[in-house]
Amino acid sequence: CWVFFLLFRSSRELWTILLGRSALREPVCISFTKLKSDKDIAQPLKDFGFRISKLLGLDEQQSVQILQCYLQEDYRGTRNALKNVLQEERQSQALLLKIADYYYEERVCLLRCVLLLLTYFQDERHPYRAEYANCVSKLEKDLVSNYQQQFEKLFKAEAPTWETHGNLMTERQVSRWFLQCLREQSLLLEILFLYYAYFEMPPADLLTFTKIFKEQGFGQRQTNRHLVDKSMDALVDRIGYFSSLILVEGMDIDFLHKCALEDRPEQHQSFILLWFIYLPHHAPVLLAWVLLRHTLNPDEASLVIRRIGNTSLQLGVFQYLTNMLQAMGSSGNNCTASTARMCIYGLISFVITSFEEETLGIQQHMINVACEVLAAPSLAELFWETKPEMGLGMILDSAVGIFPQKIGPLLQLLTALLSDKSTAKKVYSFLDKMSFYTEVYKHKPNDIVSREDETLWRRQLPKLLYPLGLGQTNLRMPQGCLGQVILSDQGYIVRWDYSYSSWTLFTCEIEMLLHVVSTADVILHCERVKPILDLVHKVISTDWTVSDCLLPITSRIYMLLQRLTSVINPPTEVIASCVNCLTVLAARMPGKVWSSLHHTGFLPFASTPLTNMAQSISAEGMKAGNYGNILVLIEQPRGEYAVTVAFLHLVTTLVKGQLGSTQNKGLIPCVLLVLKEMLPTYHKWRYNTCGVRERIGCLILELIHAILNLTPEGESQGSTPSLQSLCIYSLTNTDAGQAVVNIMGIGVDTIDVVLAAQPSSGVSEGPGQVLIQTVKLAFSVTNNVIRLKPASDVVSPLEQALTQHGGHGKNLIAVLAKYIYHKHDPALPRLAIQLLKRLATVAPMSVYACLGNDAAAIRDAFLTRLQSKTEDMRIKVMILEFLTVAVETQPGLIELFLNLEVKDGAEGSKEFLLGEWSCLHVVLDLIDSRQQGKYWCPPLLHRAALAFLHALWQDRRDSAISVLRTKDKFWENLTTPLFGTLPSPSDTTEPCVLETCAFVMKIIGLEIYYVVSTSLEQSLKETMKKFSSGKRYEYWSNYVKSLVCHMAKTEEEGMRCFPECQMLISAWRMLLILSTSHVCCLLMHSSVPTSMPCLRIGSMMATLLLILLKQWRSVVASAPDVLAPLSQILENILQADQQLMGRTKAKLFSALISVLQIQGLNSGGISQLPQLLLCVCDTAQDEALALMDSTRHVAVTGDIHEDKDSMETDAAPRTLHQDQRDGVCVLALHLAKELCRVDENGEHWLLVMRRLPVLPSILSCLELSLRLRQNLYFTEAALHLLLTLARTSQGATVVAGAGVIQSICLPLLSVYEVTTNGNLGFSRKSQDSPSWPGVYRLCLSLMESLLKTLRYNFINEALDFVGVHQERILQCLNAVRTVQSLACLDEADHTVGFLLQLSSFCKEWQFHLPQLLRDVQVNLCYLCQTCTYLLHSKKMLHHYLQTKNGDALPQGPLPRAQRAPQTPSKQPAGGVVGVGERDEAEQKALLAVQCSLLKILSKTLATLQHFTPDCCQILLDQSLDLAEYRTLFVLSFTTPAFDSDVAPSFGTLLATINVALSMLGEVEKKKEPASLNVGTLASSEDIQAVKSLLMFTMENCFYVLISQAVRYLKDPMVHLRDKQRLKQELSSELSTLLSSLSRYFRRGSPSSPASSLLPSPQSKPSTPGTKVVQEGQEPFIQLVQAFVRHVQR
Repeated sequence: CWVFFLLFRSSRELWTILLGRSALREPVCISFTKLKSDKDIAQPLKDFGFRISKLLGLDEQQSVQILQCYLQEDYRGTRNALKNVLQEERQSQALLLKIADYYYEERVCLLRCVLLLLTYFQDERHPYRAEYANCVSKLEKDLVSNYQQQFEKLFKAEAPTWETHGNLMTERQVSRWFLQCLREQSLLLEILFLYYAYFEMPPADLLTFTKIFKEQGFGQRQTNRHLVDKSMDALVDRIGYFSSLILVEGMDIDFLHKCALEDRPEQHQSFILLWFIYLPHHAPVLLAWVLLRHTLNPDEASLVIRRIGNTSLQLGVFQYLTNMLQAMGSSGNNCTASTARMCIYGLISFVITSFEEETLGIQQHMINVACEVLAAPSLAELFWETKPEMGLGMILDSAVGIFPQKIGPLLQLLTALLSDKSTAKKVYSFLDKMSFYTEVYKHKPNDIVSREDETLWRRQLPKLLYPLGLGQTNLRMPQGCLGQVILSDQGYIVRWDYSYSSWTLFTCEIEMLLHVVSTADVILHCERVKPILDLVHKVISTDWTVSDCLLPITSRIYMLLQRLTSVINPPTEVIASCVNCLTVLAARMPGKVWSSLHHTGFLPFASTPLTNMAQSISAEGMKAGNYGNILVLIEQPRGEYAVTVAFLHLVTTLVKGQLGSTQNKGLIPCVLLVLKEMLPTYHKWRYNTCGVRERIGCLILELIHAILNLTPEGESQGSTPSLQSLCIYSLTNTDAGQAVVNIMGIGVDTIDVVLAAQPSSGVSEGPGQVLIQTVKLAFSVTNNVIRLKPASDVVSPLEQALTQHGGHGKNLIAVLAKYIYHKHDPALPRLAIQLLKRLATVAPMSVYACLGNDAAAIRDAFLTRLQSKTEDMRIKVMILEFLTVAVETQPGLIELFLNLEVKDGAEGSKEFLLGEWSCLHVVLDLIDSRQQGKYWCPPLLHRAALAFLHALWQDRRDSAISVLRTKDKFWENLTTPLFGTLPSPSDTTEPCVLETCAFVMKIIGLEIYYVVSTSLEQSLKETMKKFSSGKRYEYWSNYVKSLVCHMAKTEEEGMRCFPECQMLISAWRMLLILSTSHVCCLLMHSSVPTSMPCLRIGSMMATLLLILLKQWRSVVASAPDVLAPLSQILENILQADQQLMGRTKAKLFSALISVLQIQGLNSGGISQLPQLLLCVCDTAQDEALALMDSTRHVAVTGDIHEDKDSMETDAAPRTLHQDQRDGVCVLALHLAKELCRVDENGEHWLLVMRRLPVLPSILSCLELSLRLRQNLYFTEAALHLLLTLARTSQGATVVAGAGVIQSICLPLLSVYEVTTNGNLGFSRKSQDSPSWPGVYRLCLSLMESLLKTLRYNFINEALDFVGVHQERILQCLNAVRTVQSLACLDEADHTVGFLLQLSSFCKEWQFHLPQLLRDVQVNLCYLCQTCTYLLHSKKMLHHYLQTKNGDALPQGPLPRAQRAPQTPSKQPAGGVVGVGERDEAEQKALLAVQCSLLKILSKTLATLQHFTPDCCQILLDQSLDLAEYRTLFVLSFTTPAFDSDVAPSFGTLLATINVALSMLGEVEKKKEPASLNVGTLASSEDIQAVKSLLMFTMENCFYVLISQAVRYLKDPMVHLRDKQRLKQELSSELSTLLSSLSRYFRRGSPSSPASSLLPSPQSKPSTPGTKVVQEGQEPFIQLVQAFVRHVQR
């Protein structure tokens, strides 16, 4: 209802005032009755309305409306608090007085509305001129009569008393009422004056106003004049001024002047002047009447005209006009002041034209008023266009007549006549060509010849006018020069007919002052020089192009300043004028001014060099200079501060001039003087003039503000503190900061009081405006200090003062927040909120706690301004930005603003509703699609609202989010920007529109990310379906693509909205990644950016591409050629600056790797393969060489950086050439590997290897890396590449030929440490992650692959390798018994695999390394025994894994499904579930170890097969040399023990066969639990592979067993009894095994060997078959049967 009343009152009462009728109505009984019967208004409001009616004497209904409007607009409390206020007598009385003030202020504001209409209704530049003109036309009819009646009523009104208006009408309130009467009278007269400036005044109105003003005494005969006090004098004078102006304007002097010029004065109306008791206010009216009567009837009443004219002069008409115009203020934006000047201009122009100058009194008074008049806009131009013998031109001519005898009047006039460049040139030309030179002589000189009547003199000799001047600084009057002579009281006044330039004369005057500065004549000469300096200041500030011509004058100012400031009693006004001139010069050439000024001694200076902050702050060695002496000794005692004001202007200008670092250091003493001696104490100085204190404070803060806004280029870079750092330190740690805090703490109430006390109606000047500007600067300075202050753990005094808590809202935070109540200047609350936002971000305090009991009321004020449709848009944006910051940093405050209420619902569940004072109401209105484009919801405000919503989502404010989600059309309104069409990036786009779209995308992305898909709101799902079906994914992809291209093209010119573009691209990237089900075009372009911002965009796009490639595998697999654009981009990137492109290049390599892996292309499917290979190999070569240099440098300096993984997708560029998992070098090697894998035939990579020395570079870096044990990721990637190449014969030849063995063999020793106790120190981390043991395993694989491919061509290198690393090999074979970690088993597997290949070359091995061969054979036998035992005893293996290895589970990657769910909810049988999962995980880990052991066992037996005689040969060939083969197993048939003292025996081999057979049976029968848990195998292929592996193991075991048995049987050294025992045992054991095998093969057996898991041994006998055959026909069974028959014979 408050809003309704406000609107009702605004639409009715505003027009009531505009129409000229008073809104003040007397109480009437009817109104009282109506109000009492009105049931819509609460009884407490009615009762309070009656009290308002009593106090203000208003209508009761009107009083209630005023109360409701006050509560809506100006009440600084909450609705709940209002109840207590109305009930408590003291608080209700205070509220009554505030409502009275509110009512008075409203009346004044409404009158100012009319003033505004009259100001601009004819201004073509104003946007609402037509509307204003329409309003004025409606007002025109009754405005004068109504306002005239209202004026009479106001000055005749009787003062209220306590009997008529209640007890609250005290003397103070009566005085307040009378002040309001005077303010309204002043405004009414001001309105009438402006009205009559546009419309003609009828004679009757002039007569009426004359009577009224006579009766009122021009404001001085008020009915209640006994109430006038000193503070009201300005208002009373203002009433008198406007009374005079209205009468003068009514006489229409301009029209009279026009008629007189056209010789038709009879057309002007004639008036009869009423006789006055003369007052100063009558003077202009008397002068105008004299002018009127003189023009109309010059001879009729000459005595009366002369008498009244003399009376006007006696009343000081010209002094009065000067004071009046000065009181009106400057006429910059003040229409009233400009109009008054135009009115007086017409008056004095006509007066000077009509009367002789001698009859008008003192010339200086006329010049003063003329200068005031010429301050009006365009009057100076008008003056130069008029004839010089008319109007003010006659005053100018008169001033020229006494120049240069009296230098001041002419220069004062010409200074006033300067308004723009054209007038500046006219003034310069006027002074440059003077024709007369006036002098005064007391006695006639000797060198003069004159007429008899002494009216004409002639000079007989030339004369130097300035005897002390030299050269160009002098004027020489020639011989024969004539001069007109006038006798006067002063003597002979001679006007010489002599042409000269006044500018030369001015130079001579300054030079003369320099000569007499220490004499008694200095004061007289200063009076002559000051007007010169003021004119020069005005000329060069108006038109800089004239400054070169004035160089003789301006260059002498420095010397003048030095001389004048050094005297005992310096002339401060002249010094201030000098400094003002230098300030204007400094704005254009600061460096030159500074260098010249530096030597004058005027400014403070440092006597010792500044080295650090402590010395600077202490002011050690600093001198205050001549200015400091003037301030302390002259200005402060006198209370006049002209030099200080000029000094602050000068230093601020020098700072803004962006001087170099050296000059800025020179300014440190100046700034330090301001910070230490002026800012903390200026408010305590003595002042003679009102407003100077505020002006000095404002100038000090302007200087600091300029310093804090210096760009880094203008600041010094070194140990000496810069101006900016000095300011920041001083403000944060000294009294200067407290002074700024005190300024900010002035508070909104004090500012309102100062504004209310201003008599002027102008809104752009006055003490109130200066105070507001000072407080605004304090806000800005504090904000910048906090922003720029270096981070520190210590709380500075400034931060302490800003954030300290005080009781009853006395702390600064509360004061800042209450600036929201200020209505005069919208920038003041906006800057206060901006500072609050900064403090809420960085200060460790609660804003909510600081606000105390006022928190809710301040919240209401914030929201009231936020929801107002007529409020300043920037305030609303700043409020939303403040709330956005508060979401993250001020939880208490944001809860207050969210104002969520708990909805009554089911027990234990919480549902929320929006409270009445929730900021979300306004935010929802702002994002409403129907509001977009309206004037109250511009794009910037829409963007701020969405930023606030994004902050809620980002900070996971679930209570607020839950309310917003369910709001009707929330998602539809939110996503509206995404369904629009933006202008092309090449066209101008509002940056905030891009941010708006980005915030919407981010909110949707966060919602999708955090909410389970099944729980998403249906409206959001529908919106996203619409987004997809409407092809918005394609639209935004194309737009972002075009935006990136546009940014790349325009990067050199510089984009004005780059951060917004980057934000949009980042948001779209996030939305794409989260919405992976939607496929759109990939963002590929081939432009090459060079600027850092565009490189960041390129990196972001590359990241997006990489993520989309991995998430859209199915689409990419069937997509058209993706490699072509990627290849083109890569080529362009490789041409750019490599240092800047590193991150982007790395991501592009990753993308290429992903595409190659996903699409699985062959060499025929990649047309770009040759070029890609060339680019990648070139990069790999360069990066390897650079990495090698970097590694050597690190090795020398010892600065080793640990390898760290970067999880940031867009991290800052890292140090160049540092080994990283995702570094360019590593990824280039991986990409090269993939490309080589695709190029199976080697057609392309072979050509590249021949063209580029890639392999030598890689191997060189690999060698260095291995030797220094550095660059792990590079080493692993390089070995993978070499391993890929080594798989083909061509590749293996190239790798071996490049010297791989030299690069790997010996340096590899640095990778591991061989210990005496056999512990190899295996890492617990996954064997898949990069590690140095993994590098060793890769080297083994590489040797194995090269040996397998190259055979005899690589045997020497292989033997070298095994010889160098024999200790590690032997320890590894032995370590399986003690360490069963997957890393250990993996190394054993690689080792045995390499030995398997090497075992094919037994004879070469025996020849070169016989002892090592024997050691390897022994260790392989022991390894066979260990594996058999561990596979046989599952419990023992489990025990070893749990205890001996220190972990319950071996380190290995577990499937995702096995990881414990991360949920806080409790399971009913949580312990049981946990144990079950643990057992399952242990079973799975045990299976992995068993599989590894089985692989090792099978390879070990295959290797041993090469160390034992060939079965066929030993069975059939009787001439076999048995000495060539050693016996590997001892004659024993006991079960193998887990003990190194028990030698491997035939029992070991039989046990191996039994274990394999047992495992085969378990796999076949799928027993549970079993040694192999078949349920955990992935598929039937895995099961088949395990079966084949077991069959391969049994075959090789039988083979070794038979071969070793026959070796024993044929060995003559073996005792016959042992042979017999061997036959018996083998016959028995093998018969049993054969029967078991027969039963198994009847069910069907797998093929052997397991070729998919193991390489086939080169010398494998032909006996074992490769396919399933019928029972009894299995080849190796037939072999065993044959052997059994052989043994049994």
